Amino acid sequence: MDKLVLLDSVTKNKLINKRLGESKFGQHVKLLSSISNIYEQLVNLDVSYVIFGICEDVGVYANYGNTGTHKAWEATLQALLNIQSNRFTKPERVLILGHLNFTDALNHIKPLNSKTQANIKKARNLVDTIDKDVTHLVHTIIAAGKKPIIIGGGHNNAYGNIKGAALALNSPINAINFDAHTDFRFDKGRHSGNGFSYAYAEGFLKKYFVFGLHENYTSEAVLTSLNIVKAVKYNTFESIEITSTLKFKSEMERALNHISKFNFGIEVDCDAIENITSSAMTPSGFSVSKTRKFINYFAKHENATYLHICEAIPKKKNQQQIGKLITYLITDFIKANEH
Repeated sequence: MDKLVLLDSVTKNKLINKRLGESKFGQHVKLLSSISNIYEQLVNLDVSYVIFGICEDVGVYANYGNTGTHKAWEATLQALLNIQSNRFTKPERVLILGHLNFTDALNHIKPLNSKTQANIKKARNLVDTIDKDVTHLVHTIIAAGKKPIIIGGGHNNAYGNIKGAALALNSPINAINFDAHTDFRFDKGRHSGNGFSYAYAEGFLKKYFVFGLHENYTSEAVLTSLNIVKAVKYNTFESIEITSTLKFKSEMERALNHISKFNFGIEVDCDAIENITSSAMTPSGFSVSKTRKFINYFAKHENATYLHICEAIPKKKNQQQIGKLITYLITDFIKANEH
């Protein structure tokens, strides 16, 4: 785990804004003191959730997207540590592990200004190495009996989440993806648009549901593929929010029925949330409140195995808001799962 950078108490305390009469979330979460024997430490810790960040956007670049997703962890950590510690937030159930640092990979793609085929190939080769680290860490956390909450990076990391979970559970898992795109393409080379298709092709993903697909940005070829693969179901954003031919609540029920017989991961791509800066920002998407309801609904199920929030790109003007958004989604997952 040479890419893992633990969050230490010195760094944590610098980020906490203490106020007289208040107790902050960050003052009560647990940390690891050593990078060695992480599995044994996790097994012996009385926590249910392990939060960590993925600081990369190589997969986004490799998919011709807008980079900047490596910044989401820093924005989230600042916000998360400073919410209130109270009867609702349950910080004592949480370990904040730290983040996977892919600076080396990022430095390799920084000089690649033009997205030529050669440069894209280089980036996709780098994603293969990132997959290994994500897979290993997710596997370690779930094997230790904890639930990972994974923040940041591109949606390429869904592959590592699914594979790591499947290996830890010794069984393929299912996934629900709140996303404007399927990320189920079968083009060659790893990137943010094919994490689920690679996981499915390799036998780590059993059943898959795409929630809120955008009709304008899904090719006919992808739609044909989805209709052929019986293990994959989907609905569209337009059918729920525009034409109202489908209902939000009943579609969540249909999706849960498709995936809930086995362990499943909850994947949330910020591209699906209206006006949130992301790798493929949309002016027309689900509201933040609908997104929170979505997480609350699926996290309540006993087979909910992990949460992944990805693709957000904090800017100077909205870094605090992005951090607060992701923090709401994290705490919604924990609150629902605890009940």
